[in-house]
Amino acid sequence: MIEFQNIECDLKINKEEFSFWLNEIIIEENNSLGDIVYVFCDDDYLLAKNIKYLNHNTLTDVITFDYSKNKLISGDILISIDRVRENSNIFGVQFLNELQRVMAHGLLHLLGYNDKTELEEKEIREKEDYYLEKISL
Repeated sequence: MIEFQNIECDLKINKEEFSFWLNEIIIEENNSLGDIVYVFCDDDYLLAKNIKYLNHNTLTDVITFDYSKNKLISGDILISIDRVRENSNIFGVQFLNELQRVMAHGLLHLLGYNDKTELEEKEIREKEDYYLEKISL
């Protein structure tokens, strides 16, 4: 099950369409859906979590907490709507497009993709692009 929560923000999305799209990514990656919670929040909330759990005192657009077991994908994905909005302006893309990219990015981390090295970052960006083009809302 995919759940969506708003904390310190008021984002409205079509939960059914987003759930379908995200589950299609999981299926295409040969995994099964467990329990995933997307938390949409503001910069302050996400920064506090970044400091508390990851010891990073920096703003970020997404943090992923992975609880997956084998191919059953579960986790919490926290997304700063402030960062998504700012990044959509910086990159000259629609807010919804940037939101989808960040949502896919968090999910791809649950699916085992990383972005610590240049090669890993290239691979995860290619996957983001693929799923945005293939299954975009």
